[in-house]
Amino acid sequence: MYRFAPSPTGDMHIGNLRAALINYLCSLQDKSGFVLRIEDTDKERNIEGKDAEIMAILSEFGVKWQTLYYQSKNLKFHQEFAHKLLSEGKAFLCFCDEETLAAKKQKAKDENKPYRYDGACENLSSEEVFNNPRPAVVRLKIPKDADFSFVDGIKGLVEFESSNFDSFVLLRADKTPTYNFACAIDDMLEGITCVIRGEDHVSNTPRQNLIRRALGYTEQIKYAHLPIILNKTGQKMSKRENSSSVKWLLEAGYTPEAIANYLLLLGNKTPREIFSLDEAKEWFSLDKLSKSPAKFDEDKLAQINREHIKRASDERLKELGISKPALARFYTQESSLIPEIKEKISAIYSKKDIPDEWRENAGILKKAILEFQTFPETFKEFQSELMAKTALKGKGFFMPLRLLLTGAQHGPELSELYALIKDDLREIVSL
Repeated sequence: MYRFAPSPTGDMHIGNLRAALINYLCSLQDKSGFVLRIEDTDKERNIEGKDAEIMAILSEFGVKWQTLYYQSKNLKFHQEFAHKLLSEGKAFLCFCDEETLAAKKQKAKDENKPYRYDGACENLSSEEVFNNPRPAVVRLKIPKDADFSFVDGIKGLVEFESSNFDSFVLLRADKTPTYNFACAIDDMLEGITCVIRGEDHVSNTPRQNLIRRALGYTEQIKYAHLPIILNKTGQKMSKRENSSSVKWLLEAGYTPEAIANYLLLLGNKTPREIFSLDEAKEWFSLDKLSKSPAKFDEDKLAQINREHIKRASDERLKELGISKPALARFYTQESSLIPEIKEKISAIYSKKDIPDEWRENAGILKKAILEFQTFPETFKEFQSELMAKTALKGKGFFMPLRLLLTGAQHGPELSELYALIKDDLREIVSL
C-alpha cells in the first residue's frame, strides 16, 4: 500500500507532485492500492480550500486513490497510542517550559554544540509527576539498543549516529500530535507498506520507525527518499519561485501530461523521452532514479509540452480549450504554451487591425479572395491565381496577405498554414 500525504498549507510544489506520481505508478504496478491522506493537523497554517485544490490537481493528472483520510480525524488514535506508551513506561511526561528549553538551546549554541534534550523529566517519580501543576508534553524514551539505520530504496543503507537523537516530543501540551508521531501512527493504521517521499524527510524515518517499534508494530515499511529538485542556478527550489507551483504551471499553459512526463524524467533513466503516465507504468522503476539532485529546466518542460500538444487527440485538445486542434499542433513550431497557441488561433478568427501601410493592398486581396468560387488545393495555386487577380507581388502581396489571414506580421510559412485554414478563408478574411 502506497500513500501521498500533502498538507493543505499552500500551493502544491512540483516535488510533492513528483512524489505523488511515483507512489501512484508503483501502486499501479503491484496493484497494492493508493491512499491520499490530507495532513491537516496544523490548524494555524491550514488554508481553507487547499485540500479540495490538491484533490482537483491530482485528478487532472489522472491520479486515483482508493481511500481518502484527513489526519485530524485520527486524533483520538494518536492520543490513545500516546497513553499506551506512557502506561508501558516507553514514554514520559515532560514539564519543561519553553523558557527553560530556550535557555538550554541558547547555551548549546553559545558553546557551539548541537542541542539535545537532556532528559530532565525522564526519571521523575510518580509523586513528582502527579503533583506537577504545569502543562506537559509526551516524549518518547529512546531504548539503549535503538537502531537508527534503515535501507532506502534509492540511497541504499542510511545510518545515523545515536547522538543525533534525543527523547523527542510525541504529543504537545495541547494534546495534539507532532508530525512524526501522527505520521508513524497513520502509516501503521492505514497498512502502508512503502513510503516514497522527498529526501528532506530522511531524518524523520528513524524516528517514525522507533515510534512503531515502541508500539509493538512488527510489519516492515519500506522507504525511498527522492532527491531534491534544484532551480536553474543549482539552488534548492524555493516555494517562492513561480515554476515550483503546480497550480502556476497549469495556469501558465503547461499540460498535465507534459508536467508529469518531465517530473518522471528528472534524474531518471527512461526508455524514451516523451511518454504518458500509462506508458510509464510499464517500465518505471525506483532502481533507475539517480541519488543526486535534479535540476528543473523550464525550457525543457516547454519542449516536452510542445510534444504532448502534438501527440494529443482532438478531444483532449478541445478539453484544454482549443477549438482548432490541427492549428494547435501547427503552432507548436513557434509556441509552447496553451494560452500562446490559443491567442494565435484567435487572431486568425478575429477582426484584423491592418496598419495603414498595408490597408489598401489588404482590401484588394480581400475582395479578390471573396470572388473565388472554390479555393485551390495548394497554396502555390492559390498564390498564383491571387497574384493574377490583384497584380500585387513581393512584399506588397505577402505582407498584407499574412496580416489578412493571421493578424500578425510574422509567423510560420503561409504555404504550410493554407491547408489548415482553406475551408475557412471566406470567414477569416471577412472579419
